[in-house]
Amino acid sequence: MIRSELIQKIADENPHLYQRDVERIVSTIFNEITDALAQGNRVELRGFGAFSVKKRDARTARNPRTGESVHVEEKCVPFFKTGKLLRDRLNGK
Repeated sequence: MIRSELIQKIADENPHLYQRDVERIVSTIFNEITDALAQGNRVELRGFGAFSVKKRDARTARNPRTGESVHVEEKCVPFFKTGKLLRDRLNGK
C-alpha cells in the first residue's frame, strides 16, 4: 500500500471527512514520527510496533565494482520492531 492508497482508504471509511483533511492528518502523523526519530526519540504504536534510531559505527567497506577499500562514515538509521498483535495477525494466531 502506498501513501495515496492509505489516504483514499481512510477517506472512503470516513465519509464525514474531506479528502484534503485526511491528507493533512496522514502527513501530520508521518511528520511527527519523522521529527521524533530525527531528535533520537522512540515512537511506539501499541499493537503495531515501535520505530527507533540505531547508530551504525564508522567502518571500512569494499567497493564491489572495483574492490578498493572505502571508508563509510558513522550514521543513524531507522529501525522498526513489530508489536505482538501485528506479529500474531501475520502468523494467523
